Amino acid sequence: MLQRRTLFPLLAAGLLLAGCAATPNGTDRPPIVFVHGNGDSASIWQTTVWRFESNGWPRDRLHAIDLPYPLARDEDGKTQPGRTSTAEHMAYLKAEVEGVLKRTGARQVVLVANSRGGNAVRNYVQNGGGASTVSHAVLGGTPNHGVWAIKGFREGNEFSGTGPFLTGLNAPKNAAGDEVTGPVQWMTIRSDNNDKFAQPDGLWIGAKGTATNVGFDGPALKGATNVVIPRIDHRETSFSPAAFDATWRFITGAAPATTAVVPEARIVLDGKITGLGLVPTDPATGTYANNLPLPGARLEIYATDPATGERRGEAVHRKTVAADGRWGPFTAQPGVSYEFVVAAEGYATTHIYRSPFPRSSDLIHLRAERLAAADRNAGSVVNFTRPRGYFDLERDRMGLDGKPLPGVGPGGAGVSSAKLLIQAPQPRPVAAEFNGEKLVGRSWSASENRTVTLELTY
Repeated sequence: MLQRRTLFPLLAAGLLLAGCAATPNGTDRPPIVFVHGNGDSASIWQTTVWRFESNGWPRDRLHAIDLPYPLARDEDGKTQPGRTSTAEHMAYLKAEVEGVLKRTGARQVVLVANSRGGNAVRNYVQNGGGASTVSHAVLGGTPNHGVWAIKGFREGNEFSGTGPFLTGLNAPKNAAGDEVTGPVQWMTIRSDNNDKFAQPDGLWIGAKGTATNVGFDGPALKGATNVVIPRIDHRETSFSPAAFDATWRFITGAAPATTAVVPEARIVLDGKITGLGLVPTDPATGTYANNLPLPGARLEIYATDPATGERRGEAVHRKTVAADGRWGPFTAQPGVSYEFVVAAEGYATTHIYRSPFPRSSDLIHLRAERLAAADRNAGSVVNFTRPRGYFDLERDRMGLDGKPLPGVGPGGAGVSSAKLLIQAPQPRPVAAEFNGEKLVGRSWSASENRTVTLELTY
């Protein structure tokens, strides 16, 4: 266990962070590279980028990477189809940073990472030359001391606190025993006790009742500024307004003007359509997420009635995507809700409902889905997802179709999606709510190989 951690309550952190960095102004803002976590994509940084833009950070200096194969290997040193090793992850980040520096002419970047992305950041700074190209590194919810730290148990996995990867990163760097590599300035952000991957019990790794030997403070690092935000979950360590506030203060040395997303008058959207890969060596595993474009996928966008989810007229945008997977640009209307319909060979027709977009973004990535065999007999399959956080019965106000969320039980924030199976085949409105954000979509027939996603923005 990490000794002598430096932990700052959130309210005190603002005062302490103010002296951490010289304040850049206007066009002097350094480029920021955002690094997503295990199984995620660049799209997860959408609201964080909006908050930076809302405080005047130039849009062309905010770059989110999209690791093609975002899942870690089960054993880091063994090749596994569709997954990346720590070395591959670090090499991808290094290439992306070098590209951003070349494009912007900047001398250094700021790296902001969530979860597994922090492993790549630490590896790059310590072993890949990043000590000279990175000024600040912010790690939200990174399992710096492992998700488990059990001698002899899966120590080849990069999330093992006793394995070679993390013990190498955590080796003392100086006489004080600092775990971070200088001269980069480091900050970690963690939950007080609600991060599913920093728990003393193995509940969330399928080992309830087994001690992980990792505490709530597992993400903290000796030598870093370590910020604690009460009750946030694993993803909110990076994507919540409070995490943005701490990050802005650390980078700039001053408070942000706002933690809200400031609306724009003209909204232009774009993104990438991606799919799912198959694991040929393990049929039981089924599909895995990747961030590769899905050429030939077809997209239609419809404006919808926010009260019923019904379409308001014909499609307002249509496109068959090319090799890059890009489906835009599309000019959205302020205050209008949209349905995105993705169709591709080998996939279910995927109906994605989103609440109105307040600002432009090229990070609106859309994933074609497949119906699970067990769900094909349902009238309709509706997935309610929160990409930038988890559902917590003890903390959140939420509902799906007028009922509690299926599959979301007590015990903290551990799941980010809920699946509703509707037996009646007739289309009807399906409403969802989470802490004030409301979504209304329509049920679509599973017998026609269709699936529905209600996707929260916040």
